[in-house]
Amino acid sequence: MTSPHLKAVIFDVGGVVCRSPLIAIAAYEREHGIPNNYINCAITVRGSHGAWQKFERGEMSLFPFYEQFGRELSDTTVNNPAYAQYCQRRGLACPKLPEALHIDGRELFGRMMRESGEFDERVVEAIRRIRAAGKWRVIALTNNFSKSETDIIGDSPPSPERYPNFTVQSELEFLGWKEGATPPRLRALFDDFCDSSTLGMRKPEAGIYLLACARNGIKPTEAVFLDDLGMNLKAAQALGMETIQVPIGGSLGALTKLEAKLGIDLTSGAFEPTEWTPSKL
Repeated sequence: MTSPHLKAVIFDVGGVVCRSPLIAIAAYEREHGIPNNYINCAITVRGSHGAWQKFERGEMSLFPFYEQFGRELSDTTVNNPAYAQYCQRRGLACPKLPEALHIDGRELFGRMMRESGEFDERVVEAIRRIRAAGKWRVIALTNNFSKSETDIIGDSPPSPERYPNFTVQSELEFLGWKEGATPPRLRALFDDFCDSSTLGMRKPEAGIYLLACARNGIKPTEAVFLDDLGMNLKAAQALGMETIQVPIGGSLGALTKLEAKLGIDLTSGAFEPTEWTPSKL
C-alpha cells in the first residue's frame, strides 16, 4: 500500500547505502576468538559517553579516539557483565568470556572503515530513481566522522615514537578514505547530507532526526527512514516516521518495501542475485 503523504526518504549510509562495518567487526571477533557481538555490546554499554559516540559527534580527533576506543573494547570488567546481560535478554547461552583482551583500536577501526567503503549498487540505483521522480526529498542521516583532514587529526597528532612514518595522507589511505571520510560522489546522491560529526548529535538521539526534518521543511510523519540498526529505527518510529530495516544482505527486500510505499519501481534491472552488489559509482 502506498503512503501518499510522504515527502522525504531518509537513508542511513553505513549498512544501507554502503557495506556494513559490522561485517568487519564480526570477522575480527571470529579471528580473535571473541564471542559474537561482544564488541557491539562493548560499544553500546558506554551509552553516550564512549569513544565511539564522542567521535561520531565530532568531539574527539582521530588518534586519541584510537587509544580510548581500544581501551574501552579491551575492558573486560565492564564488557563481560554487559555481554552476559545481552545474552540473558536474548535468551542465549552465555559462552566463556575473555579474562583479558588487547584490542587495537586503530586496527579494528581501519578494518571497519575499509569494509564500509563500497556502495550497494541496488540502493544507489534506487536513490537515483527516487530523485528522478522529483516527488520526494532524498536525505542522508548518518553517524559519521567526516570532518576535514586537519580536524580529524586535530591538535593531538600521533607520537613519532609510535607512528614514525605518519602522514595525514597515509592515515587516510589506511582507513580507505582516499577521497575523505565522505567522498563527494556519496554526498552527490542526496538532496541533503546530515552528518553526526558536523551536527554534534548522533542517532538514536531524537534531536538529529528532528534537525534533519527541519532542514528539509518536513514533519517526521512525512518521512520514511531506512537503517540497519533497530535502536535507530525505534527512535525514528517514536517521532512518527515510517521505517524500514535493512539487514545485512537484505537491501533488495528493503527496497521492495520502499517501492510499495512510494508507488514507483526501484528494483527492476539486471542485477545479479548476490548477497551484496558493489557499485561502480
